[in-house]
Amino acid sequence: MPKRILIHSLIFSPDGVSTAYLYDDIALKFKESSYEVIVLTTTPHYNVVESQLSAQPLKWKIWGICKESCFQGIRVVHVPQKKFKNTFLRVLGFLYWHIVSFLVGLSLKNIGVILSPSPPLTIGVINLWLAKIKGCKTIYNVQEIYPDILKRKDGFIISLLRKMERYVYNHSTAVTTIDQVFYNTIVGRFKDKSKLHIIPNFVDTELYNPRKGNTKFLDANLFPATTSLKLLYAGNIGFAQDWEPLIYLAEKTRGCPIEYFIIGEGVMKPLLEKRVCELGLGSIHILPYQSRDLMPSILAYSDIQFIFMNPEMEMQGFPSKVYTIMACGKPLLVCSGKDTPIVNFLQEYNCAKLITEKDIAEKVGEMVNWLNEVSKDELVSLGRNGVNVIERLYAKDVVTKQYVDLVKSL
Repeated sequence: MPKRILIHSLIFSPDGVSTAYLYDDIALKFKESSYEVIVLTTTPHYNVVESQLSAQPLKWKIWGICKESCFQGIRVVHVPQKKFKNTFLRVLGFLYWHIVSFLVGLSLKNIGVILSPSPPLTIGVINLWLAKIKGCKTIYNVQEIYPDILKRKDGFIISLLRKMERYVYNHSTAVTTIDQVFYNTIVGRFKDKSKLHIIPNFVDTELYNPRKGNTKFLDANLFPATTSLKLLYAGNIGFAQDWEPLIYLAEKTRGCPIEYFIIGEGVMKPLLEKRVCELGLGSIHILPYQSRDLMPSILAYSDIQFIFMNPEMEMQGFPSKVYTIMACGKPLLVCSGKDTPIVNFLQEYNCAKLITEKDIAEKVGEMVNWLNEVSKDELVSLGRNGVNVIERLYAKDVVTKQYVDLVKSL
């Protein structure tokens, strides 16, 4: 009987979001390494991509309870979930998913290891209960640090989450996190520090590389030919990013041959669109979500990729798009504090301009000066440095093997 591993994740294919793509590749690596893989997840609700849904259709397994699909030979069980706007309905749906996924997990036989990413923290608790009943091992992957990432820092709920965090860390067989900053932040919360391992995120260099970028595939109405310096952000337009520096930067460079492109969806998009309209910032173009297969072309269209981290959340998250950008040979313009995960990662690779000033006027002033001074040759050199680092340390095959090796070691 082949070794059997359960990947229990809030997000998985055919949902079109970075965590899904990350765990798609991890699941395929385990399959390639002779493991029988089962995935327990939700129905697509975060970013529904019709082409991916057509390629991986879902069918009811137990009507009203769960659906099933097949992802490249891997069985995927989906518990219904929707992205409700109403807070009460969101909480209700979240509770429903936990209860049903626990019951479905109980029905799965001969599981040797359960692997799951955060968020949510509660998934780690569910897996520990399943593991105790089934006599298997658990690996909890810390992609974001809860409850640290939340705005509130005290109160009954925060206290409860901190107890839950320590329970998950100290009762899991192993815990992984994505970089040294995250490791340093949480290692003191472990009784047995040897349980904590660093396994970085990664990028599919077969899809993302400088050779894949062909701008002829792009819609010329959305991505017009221009001689302007093009700064681009593609991803979730949410709270993890700081949008004020962008607005300020666009105001300071008004009339300069510089354009800004923001691609994606998210809760902050309407507010950002409103601010751009009110201020008449014609250099900022806010575009809808684009399919993943177009991303190498979109990256090739840009001169610089920018990421401005929200100061309130910059210590608890690391945008995986950093790997994608580097793999495609594009330089980054990053605003984040000193010793944050993204700055800690990039500072030694010479592939990004890092702005660590806290004062908005100072950080924007530094960006304006750099944009006015940087040459095309310098940008190409920064991008080339990023490609070399990715191919050496963060390619898909290099990192996914670390997950397989960790499971073998258990």
